[in-house]
Amino acid sequence: EKKKKKMNRISFALRSHGNCNLSGLAFNRSLHSSVPRYFPSFTDFNPDNFSGKNPIKLYNLVNGEWKSTSAYMDIVDPMKDGEIIIKSPDTSISEIQPFLDSLASCPRTGLHNPFKNVQRYAMLGEVSHKAAVELEKEIHFFSRAIQRVMPKSYAQAYGEVAVVVQFLKNFGGDNVKFLSNDSGIPGDRDGQFPRGYRWPYGPVSIIAPFNFPLEIPVLQLMGALYMGNKPIIKSHEKVGVVLEMFIRLLHQCGLPKTDVDMIHSRGPVMQSLIEKSNIRLTQFTGSSKVAELLSKVTNGKIKIEDAGFDWKILGPDGADNVDNLNYVAYQCDQDAYACSGQKCSAQ
Repeated sequence: EKKKKKMNRISFALRSHGNCNLSGLAFNRSLHSSVPRYFPSFTDFNPDNFSGKNPIKLYNLVNGEWKSTSAYMDIVDPMKDGEIIIKSPDTSISEIQPFLDSLASCPRTGLHNPFKNVQRYAMLGEVSHKAAVELEKEIHFFSRAIQRVMPKSYAQAYGEVAVVVQFLKNFGGDNVKFLSNDSGIPGDRDGQFPRGYRWPYGPVSIIAPFNFPLEIPVLQLMGALYMGNKPIIKSHEKVGVVLEMFIRLLHQCGLPKTDVDMIHSRGPVMQSLIEKSNIRLTQFTGSSKVAELLSKVTNGKIKIEDAGFDWKILGPDGADNVDNLNYVAYQCDQDAYACSGQKCSAQ
């Protein structure tokens, strides 16, 4: 009972501190070890117990089916040099045809739009609500999964999952429908008026980075799904296990298995898939070098989220305050070293 009350206080503290201060919350070993260990219903993967002796095997998702590949990449534990903890599909160019066929099945008008399959807006709102509930239950599972492949403090990993939970809550119920609201103004004559609709692209692709294995790809993925697109998503090879677990959770919450494809592959294979497919827009988060390459490959049909720099600026009423300076120094330390330096605020 004492442990349960302790965890409730932690949960409340995380929610009440908000995004910017999550990194400053301290989690000691005794607290960490007090969290109960169990397997979520959508997997038998245990982030606290997989190792070189017990690596996890990942799969591609294409047209509603989880499939293996002829070759696999060995992903090593970033905290233990050389120990293989994940077997990730090493998809080859000769194996991308099923993905091309799946993308080709989605028309330019998308899976739904304001004139077609409108019941899917409510369905996705329900999926979002259920996923928020389930993800909040599994917040320790996903926090530990993030830590195992992208070293950061437990508070940093927990905060990443908490952001996703809140995002999913925001789009529960009718909020997916509200997100797609149209606009109109009076016309120039009776019976004539201009109206604008939020319209899907249809087949799209998402390429996500390694530093935020859950938050960045999930927010981009759900936005694409809400608006009627059919996305194929590729996470960084080293952290793909986190996104695969989340997609399995979405299926448990009612997302049709054919709505999204997931590919584990190296960069050149994904480039070939984009070049050969009918993908109408690519969302990329990563380096400027790859962004430049994809801009040319897609003929500009790309949205780029590149590096960011979040400066910490003290105004005239704060620069002379020692407490303010100490807090800024503390926050800089957390941003730089509690998340492997992989934050826009890590400077």
